[in-house]
Amino acid sequence: MSFVTSGLHHVTAIASRPQGNIEFYVRFLGLRLVKRTVNYDDPQTYHLYFGDALGRPGSVASFFAWPGAGPAVRGAGEAVAAALRVPPGSLALWADRLEQHGLQHGYKERFGEEIIAFDDPDGVPLELIEAPLKGSVPENWPDSPVAAAMAVQGVHSVTVLAPALDETAELLEGLGLHHAAEAPETGEDGTRRRRVRLAAGDHQTASYVELLEVPRPQPGRLGAGSIHHLALRVKDDDALQAAHEHLGELGLSPTKTKNRNYFKSVYFKEPGGAIFELATDGPGFTVDEAPDELGLAFKLPAWLESERDFLRGRLPVTASPEYSDRFGPQE
Repeated sequence: MSFVTSGLHHVTAIASRPQGNIEFYVRFLGLRLVKRTVNYDDPQTYHLYFGDALGRPGSVASFFAWPGAGPAVRGAGEAVAAALRVPPGSLALWADRLEQHGLQHGYKERFGEEIIAFDDPDGVPLELIEAPLKGSVPENWPDSPVAAAMAVQGVHSVTVLAPALDETAELLEGLGLHHAAEAPETGEDGTRRRRVRLAAGDHQTASYVELLEVPRPQPGRLGAGSIHHLALRVKDDDALQAAHEHLGELGLSPTKTKNRNYFKSVYFKEPGGAIFELATDGPGFTVDEAPDELGLAFKLPAWLESERDFLRGRLPVTASPEYSDRFGPQE
């Protein structure tokens, strides 16, 4: 098969209040709001994208905003934590920032890396990991409220609860990830379970999917704080087609290719039930906005433009905080 993923593309979670989501990820974490659009499968809800200066693949966290959503119920076969990469020596600065904002957090170590763990306002489990990039460092956006010395540099890893760990690992290895590490871990109930780290990309810029073994599937419920899916990078349309064919041969029933305007993608469920996406690197978020105006306007794909007035009337008003001084409140 010609397809090999080069790493994580993005992770998508569920928020409740869209403006609160913007305020936290921009003002507190220092990410840039690179696109304000709608969920193309449910256009009466927002889809908000955050990332580095241009929203490059591997830097992006996105959110479906469901006002009034109940809290998530965690279950096996879903992603349960997203780890963000920060520069070496910055965890102490982040601990101070968390304390200043009254956010509870804890420390742990995994695969020799120190981690700060906390939840966003909707309950999405987040982690910060000091992990140096030996290659080029993603460009931070100049108006970030977070200093470059502690700026988030992208998505480091995503943890997935895996009731069929070996089958899931075999599938992901067939998509180009490779076994990087394995260690036992003690659960909250005192049971020992396996954690397997699968790496994508080279040793300089690797990102990871971590599979945490659970003894049996337990039903969960999507809600505020759920991680809906994680996406792996695909170079281009040809590679996406090759991956689609491979998944079909494995009997996984991948979706047809979907045009997400900023990338094309295919979705599938791994053997344990978690939702994965394969997303192309291009064309990127500057396809419909200039680099210095990303996230400012409410953007719709061409096939939804005829519904703009209707959708604007149904969606809550949101403001892009990084542009508030320049442009005033936005719709």
